Amino acid sequence: MSKPSFLYRLSVHVVTRAAPLVARFDKKVARGLDGRRGLAARVAGWAAAQRDPKRPLIWMHAPSVGEGLQAKPVLETLRAEHPDWQLAFTFFSPSAERLAKNLPVDIWALRSVFPKRLSLSIFQVCPRMAHSASLAPALALVAPESSRLRWPTRQWSAPAYRALDRVGAISEDDGERLELLGARPDTIAVTGDTRYDSVAERAARLDKTREPLARLAATSADAFTIVAGSTWPSDEAVLLPAFADLLHQLPTARLLLAPHEPNPDHLAGIAERLRHLKLPRPVRLSQLEHAKPGPVIVVDRVGILADLYALGDAAFVGGGFHRAGLHSVLEPAVFGVPTVFGPHWRMSRDATLLLEQGGAVALPADARHPLHSQWLVWHHDPAARKSAGKAAKQMVEDGRGASERTTALVRGLVT
Repeated sequence: MSKPSFLYRLSVHVVTRAAPLVARFDKKVARGLDGRRGLAARVAGWAAAQRDPKRPLIWMHAPSVGEGLQAKPVLETLRAEHPDWQLAFTFFSPSAERLAKNLPVDIWALRSVFPKRLSLSIFQVCPRMAHSASLAPALALVAPESSRLRWPTRQWSAPAYRALDRVGAISEDDGERLELLGARPDTIAVTGDTRYDSVAERAARLDKTREPLARLAATSADAFTIVAGSTWPSDEAVLLPAFADLLHQLPTARLLLAPHEPNPDHLAGIAERLRHLKLPRPVRLSQLEHAKPGPVIVVDRVGILADLYALGDAAFVGGGFHRAGLHSVLEPAVFGVPTVFGPHWRMSRDATLLLEQGGAVALPADARHPLHSQWLVWHHDPAARKSAGKAAKQMVEDGRGASERTTALVRGLVT
């Protein structure tokens, strides 16, 4: 195969040289560099001791947690159907490490080592990876506003897309945009988004009798519960004043607030904002066993948000008032919980579908009063709330089946 473009190789060289300097000012970059130290030796040690060249090796790569969750059901199916195959998982963002540790793979690592011959399933197209693998199927989504469709990125990455043997696009529109990026039309098949299968399977396993769900579910029959997940301070600047307005009219309202980063500074900022709004001090989830619950409960741990949405009468998904982008709207949708989010949602295909089907409401930038009003509508009109929730749940159901189709794509390249 031909090598990646000169521009790509030059860019990688510059970034590699600059990374140690950037790490001095960016904790996430520093964590990523720390995670890569000794990686080549660890991978080489695994290869020498356990790699069997007679067995197929499937290497799946994901840039971050979201794409890792797309890879998860495919890896689980491959492991169940082909226990003799060897599976490897790499990722770019250190945030995916927790997920990687629980995947059914033979080895996982932050990306830095590129085997020469294997079957590769990628959830992020990288020229160096595409040119180092013999087979490269990709589960791909390309938003209409994606910078990859513009110069110079489009020219920079085109050779990598042309090198792919199979491409599993999430939708027909994504398939067309992948052609524009360089993927050959005969390699593209619409397989869908495996996250729909993942959230549905997790929801089916939910046990509300387990803590902390059991304690949080023990509330009065007339309580109106709002679950706000993955929030940033910019989300909370709208969310908390709107909730204060709601609480004055609806004393039985309660807010389960799960910030995206529940670190001490963020939690202190939430408490201070509530103080300014003259609301009771929030009770942290970790203190709930020994403290009387108030109208605001702050979730000060990670890993349980997807289950907490099951307790909600309405959901607020964070990121819509933050330039980093909207977080997962599928997690509340799978439980039939109607959702609101901020104006920065257009890069989310799931949010678009949810809005089209009536399962969510998008808020304007100045959203304190619109948000308060929407909560009142859903409280006073249970039929409207249930109709929106039903539409949300149906959207998830309609999206299922991608794991099976994507697994078949990978399997077809190996067998």
